[in-house]
Amino acid sequence: MTSSSIVTPITADILFGAMELEHTDAGLVPHRLPSKARSQCNDPQLLMAEAQPSGVRLAFRTEATTVELNVIPTKRDYIGMPPRPDGIYDLRVTGRLERQESVFGGRVLRINMATGAARLEQGEVQTLQFLDLPEGMKSLEIWLPHDEATELIALRSNAPIAPIEHDGKPVWLHHGSSISQGSNAASPTGTWPAVAADLAEAELVNLGFSGSALLDPFVARTIRDAPADFISLKLGINLVNTDLMRLRAFGSAVHGFLDTIREGHPNTPLVIISPIYCPIHETMPGPSQADLVALKKGRLLFQAAGNADEVKKGKLTLTVIRDHLRAIVEHRSKADDHIHYLDGRALYGEADNLRLPLPDELHPDAETHRLMGSRFADLVFGTGLFSHQGISKGGDESDRLK
Repeated sequence: MTSSSIVTPITADILFGAMELEHTDAGLVPHRLPSKARSQCNDPQLLMAEAQPSGVRLAFRTEATTVELNVIPTKRDYIGMPPRPDGIYDLRVTGRLERQESVFGGRVLRINMATGAARLEQGEVQTLQFLDLPEGMKSLEIWLPHDEATELIALRSNAPIAPIEHDGKPVWLHHGSSISQGSNAASPTGTWPAVAADLAEAELVNLGFSGSALLDPFVARTIRDAPADFISLKLGINLVNTDLMRLRAFGSAVHGFLDTIREGHPNTPLVIISPIYCPIHETMPGPSQADLVALKKGRLLFQAAGNADEVKKGKLTLTVIRDHLRAIVEHRSKADDHIHYLDGRALYGEADNLRLPLPDELHPDAETHRLMGSRFADLVFGTGLFSHQGISKGGDESDRLK
């Protein structure tokens, strides 16, 4: 790019899907949790996940035919495992996916799955280039990698960049686990929430946090205080993964989470989604753990480390969680006309698992993400935005997809 390139400051009016922008010595980091929430939890897993910009995208209007973005990505290296693919940046031109690019350097976070230890190695600024773009005025969206932390350094172009005028799209705020963040999706626009938002013409804010959908009060307060026309919560799998709580705590924690959200969104349509089908935890409690035998062979597989007899003592399984989430929504719906329940097996069920098994026993593959996004758009948004077709108050949705 020539010395006459135009540098555009990266500000909130061209960056969507982030809750907060942290200014650093080099640039800025998009966060999906505000600093107050982050200060209330020092869990490395959550802090890593919320800084991975799933659903975060630069969006603007321009006549530029060349756009460059300087970034410092943070790659993850799981010791003993095959190298992870570089994060993908999706470029959409006037609503259509046109290009996919990656950068290859940056920081490296080296993680030992067997011990949980991690160390960060510093890296240099990398340049992402989108060349030979169509002539004329157009809207561009650069979706940041959903699973790779990205520090934004500079945005350059060969023509001025302007914010996109508000188009009236409703804001859909979604919270969930790594499945919602997009683990194993092919690219940032291929996560199931991104697929559903595109089909529904909704403005996505993705608060899916890998390993960290744990009914944290600071997450509920974040949702309470954020603008949203529609809210969905996909709850359950991480509570089993981490073996975080027992049934006695689960019910009151869900009610408290919902009460907090309703303080800021008393009448906003709210869908509670139970876990998708996951054979290892349907009737077996957690925690989940890596299969060390498979790990030594360079393959990541998860297994349930609980004991089925412990369910009688209040340990959680996906079956238990679905039953109780359904009952909680049924109870609350007597006084709340805007709360709804969706059984996660309507998005991915036992029959789907036979055709599209979970590659690591926990996370869906890229094709399954697309399937889940399409089904969610159909069941929840229907033929019109937020039509609530297919959402029940305590009912099972699986029959709709047979």
